[in-house]
Amino acid sequence: MSKQFASAGDMAEKNVSFSQIGEGLYAFTAEGDPNSGVIIGDESVMIVEAQATPRLARKVIECVRSVTDKPISHVVLTHYHAVRVLGASAFDAREIIMSDKARSMVVERGQEDWDSEFDRFPRLFQGHEEIPGLTWPTLSFTGSMTVWLGNRRVDIKQVGRAHTAGDIVIHVPDENVMFTGDIVEYHSACYCGDGHFADWPVTLEAIRAHDLAAIAPGRGDALTGSDMVNKALDNTADFVRSTYDAAAKVAAKGGSLKEAMAAVRTACDPKFGDYAIYEHCLPFNVARAYDEARGIEHPRIWTAARDKEMWSQLQG
Repeated sequence: MSKQFASAGDMAEKNVSFSQIGEGLYAFTAEGDPNSGVIIGDESVMIVEAQATPRLARKVIECVRSVTDKPISHVVLTHYHAVRVLGASAFDAREIIMSDKARSMVVERGQEDWDSEFDRFPRLFQGHEEIPGLTWPTLSFTGSMTVWLGNRRVDIKQVGRAHTAGDIVIHVPDENVMFTGDIVEYHSACYCGDGHFADWPVTLEAIRAHDLAAIAPGRGDALTGSDMVNKALDNTADFVRSTYDAAAKVAAKGGSLKEAMAAVRTACDPKFGDYAIYEHCLPFNVARAYDEARGIEHPRIWTAARDKEMWSQLQG
């Protein structure tokens, strides 16, 4: 394993795709980089996920302007991570929405997450000088809420903990399409450093219950048709369970974090080793799985210093 973060050497620009996944619904994807979603209503546009910087957000805006000139009125953030939220200022939206729990996580660990992700993903934070500060919602909620974009209904709701404790999904019922954030990934590793392993598969089943026509996942290609949707849900659940079960067996025997890493590699490398950001996510996933298996229910805050400590420990 490299002595630097696996993502630190990834400086190649990714190819952007802008795919229609329903009437007036689009997925902005970039070869495993964070995705964004676009929901076009009668009167205005909602963006799902703001990207890491205003520079990256403008790439989303350029795609939006290729299909509509309607104003961007809402930005919805599925959780608090810096790579998802710090580009919000570029959209100049009247409302920025996240869950109450996600807002509380900005308070608790938003700056620490920004600092640590800045070190982990230098390419995504090019142009960081434009970021005006932490992104705060203008509107937050617990449970569910509905936004009307003219006559188009958009349901925003918490369906359970998974990638973070504050996750939300965005459902457009007229097309039965859902934007899931990092609860669901496709051919990309799940980042589980703030995750809740025991809850995650249950949350995936809550999504499956919608019998969706399409999903825009957090990373990876858009998923259209029930076969692709169900395959992605199954695969995400397999990734989460495989990671946790291997680490938990080591923790139950009093083994070390490094031993847990070896066990997770044995279980996961053959199935997921070629996934986008797999090597980057792996140590954070193992550390969180090892903690949860030892009864640490509330994910510990990742700081730039803790990142490097953990990385050094696993390098041995």
